[in-house]
Amino acid sequence: MNLLAQLFFAVLLIIGFGFFTINVKKLIRNIKLGKPVDRADNASARWNNMFMVALGQSKMVKRPLAAFLHIIVYVGFIIINIELLEIIIDGLFGTHRIFAGLGLLYNILIGSFEILALLVLIAVVLFWMRRNVLKINRLSNPDLEGDPKKDANTILYFEMVLMTLFLVMNAADFWLQQAGVSHYIQAGSFPVSHFISPVFNGMDENAVHMIERACWWLHIIGILGFMNYLYYSKHLHILLAFPNTYYADLNVKGKLDNLESVTNEVKLMLDPNADPYAAPPADAVPSKFGASDVHDLNWVQLLNAYTCTECGRCTSSCPANATGKKLSPRKIMMSTRDRLEEVGKNIDANNGVFVPDNKSLLNDYITPEELWACTSCNACVEECPVNISPLSIIIDMRRYLVMEQSAAPQSLNAMMTNIENNAAPWQYNQMDRLNWKSE
Repeated sequence: MNLLAQLFFAVLLIIGFGFFTINVKKLIRNIKLGKPVDRADNASARWNNMFMVALGQSKMVKRPLAAFLHIIVYVGFIIINIELLEIIIDGLFGTHRIFAGLGLLYNILIGSFEILALLVLIAVVLFWMRRNVLKINRLSNPDLEGDPKKDANTILYFEMVLMTLFLVMNAADFWLQQAGVSHYIQAGSFPVSHFISPVFNGMDENAVHMIERACWWLHIIGILGFMNYLYYSKHLHILLAFPNTYYADLNVKGKLDNLESVTNEVKLMLDPNADPYAAPPADAVPSKFGASDVHDLNWVQLLNAYTCTECGRCTSSCPANATGKKLSPRKIMMSTRDRLEEVGKNIDANNGVFVPDNKSLLNDYITPEELWACTSCNACVEECPVNISPLSIIIDMRRYLVMEQSAAPQSLNAMMTNIENNAAPWQYNQMDRLNWKSE
């Protein structure tokens, strides 16, 4: 590799990692738009949660086939990209297979990379068939139409191409090694590309060399492209699953946090020394009950939105969705992320300041009909493989509808009126509660 190629490679790396860094900063900024919430407690339980759920994928195994294929892709893709370190060093210093001096260990690594690459390729093809040929229900719901479906397939095509380039590159390299071409030292074990290399028989050495170099360059460009595509893709969970599971809610499912604003009001009511008629401080900001837009959600909920894998396990287990109601927990997370991205673009376009756009998460992205269809059963939370909680967003938006807009459904308003008047959900006097005993 000549000096010009090395310089071009260095510029390519700077652009690739620079653009990635810019997007990571945007991502962090958008997540920080959320309200503060304390998730620093019980560090040991949080680390355990992260290792078991994100790294160990313990919740994936509930659906064995999908789990098996996903683990192959996950482990294979991560381990294969260890070779990226060698590619970067070779590209910057003009070397070739710089780690070949590791000897037997190097042979074992390259051999294992090849086997994993083939398994990843097979798994990705099966994933594509499940999504596009078999059209499994949770992967073909209406909320995945359009860009989400294209995004899922784009990732699969990316992985197919990268694995193919890796194997063809190695096959050409192996052929050139066997031909004794200078610069191609005898290094590596090629259990898969060994069977591909015969396709180059009869070709000119220079042509095979060009194929090997083309695959090498396209492989690194593809990896940098994939890395930067992550920000625009549901595959952000590759990075965010770890912090998301670490900062997940450790409370037992079904326990809801009290609104601080409501708690403060109740404390004020119970304080005998408080003056209920006292004017609030001049700089006091009135508390908002619940959430109508992404600014009202906490930062963990916004992290949840970016972490969503769009796998649909939440929606497929949702009893409301199963009965034909409009609610889809997956769509709740996708809509939250879409609105958050819109807010982020607004900030970018206005020199770092959000300019009101007469839109909100409520109504423009998520309808009250969806929110009130939820039974609060926690099935979506239980099923999510990365501990996302669509229910927490639904509850906060319901709180806004009830406490800020008095916009609860009629049946719920009637129940709350009965509780207020009769201390029971039913419309009869407290004195008549035990009349059924005499019947």
